[in-house]
Amino acid sequence: MTSSLVQATALELLALYRARSASPVEVIRAVLAHVERHGAPLNAFVLLDEERALEAARASEARWGRGAPAGRLDGVPVSVKDLLLTRGWPTRRGSRTVNASDASDASDASDASGPWTEDAPAVARLREHGAVLLGKTTTSEFGLKGSGDSPLTGITRNAWDPRHTPGGSSAGAVTAVAAGFGPVAVGTDGGGSIRVPSAFSGVVGLKPTFGRVPAHPASVVGVPPHVGPIARTVGDAALLLAVLSGPDDRDPFRAPPAPGDVADAIGGAAGAGALRGVRIGASATLGYIDPTSETRARFAEAVATLQQLGAEVEEVEAPFADPTSVLRTLFAARAAHTIRALGPEQRALLDPAVRSAAEGGEALGAVAYLEAERQRAELAVTVAALHRRFDLLVTPTSAGAAPLIEGGVFPASFAGPFSLTRQPAISVPMGVTGDGLPLGLQIVGRHFEEVVVLRAARAFEGTSVPLRAPPLKGR
Repeated sequence: MTSSLVQATALELLALYRARSASPVEVIRAVLAHVERHGAPLNAFVLLDEERALEAARASEARWGRGAPAGRLDGVPVSVKDLLLTRGWPTRRGSRTVNASDASDASDASDASGPWTEDAPAVARLREHGAVLLGKTTTSEFGLKGSGDSPLTGITRNAWDPRHTPGGSSAGAVTAVAAGFGPVAVGTDGGGSIRVPSAFSGVVGLKPTFGRVPAHPASVVGVPPHVGPIARTVGDAALLLAVLSGPDDRDPFRAPPAPGDVADAIGGAAGAGALRGVRIGASATLGYIDPTSETRARFAEAVATLQQLGAEVEEVEAPFADPTSVLRTLFAARAAHTIRALGPEQRALLDPAVRSAAEGGEALGAVAYLEAERQRAELAVTVAALHRRFDLLVTPTSAGAAPLIEGGVFPASFAGPFSLTRQPAISVPMGVTGDGLPLGLQIVGRHFEEVVVLRAARAFEGTSVPLRAPPLKGR
């Protein structure tokens, strides 16, 4: 029973609670025991609060016993990326430079680690819906690197093969979900930080439209991070999005509430005509990326599957120019802004890659920064024009599988352009390599059309064997 509980989805757990076939306390104990057994080598958590998790589980069990669950995730274990403020816990952001002063006196999220007296909007919504917060997951320093390591927490490893990275910056979040340390997690994505690690880890990761999930403190520089769900299934991702996207006045860029309910709107299992009439533009390269042969083969199979589901698929090989330089410029500006208040002694503690990016950002002139913003907006217009022809765009999520931690070379990412455009994009598993490492399919939609993206992902997911249980040693 314990093994089945740690591999159950959020929707399955809620059904068990409803039927009185399992209790939140039983589930949390099973998950914590699973973390105790397998967690240390993977290093997914920077903080694991067993005492508070069990306390919350007991409260949830009492509510279910009265037939009065608090919300849509009551009793479901959830972890939170350590970039999001969480009441009662520190927020270290993967950095040794973040001090431990009283967060209530801090004027900015980078001033202190906490413990904080307020929740980020996403965390507040989790509490309102009765979720059991397990702890905080590891991130690269300030979320500014695509690998799964930081000066504060060291190396986080891939649940499918610990010799490989899970990617970043939502490294701990994807590792936790893949390994069975809770069915869902909350991550952030500014240049692929949810989607690429999800692809590397065989899980589902959604970057919603910017503003769909409110954020606080708000991001105002460069490519802003989007807050979004990581899950084992598309249904769980939709459920978590429905919770996270609740309104919050602290975000000046928040979007209006979505009409209807995204979790109810995505439909059921796949069928032969699930995507009938949906127009899809497909590109294996975007005109500037060279995927591995295995990635090309799995992507071709995925495109064929989408056609079998009824979609009208057309190849779009080079829809826009390579935007990598734009993405790098805006991320350098963001890095410089992030560490702007750090003195020389603190800067010496930074990850060398983060320090180098920040120094590049500090050397930027205002005109160069604004030119990158102009090119970002131009790309968004180009992609919006593509969406007059296509309801969705599909690509691989990454040119290859997760690289080795030691000596590996990161494959090129397909995520960046759709971070610049700030539209919704999801990564769903599309098979494995000959070495047993997962690969991901990226599905991109128009702004605020998360339901269309999720419906397609749900239909595609229903045609394949879900990758829900990596071969952890001693499982």
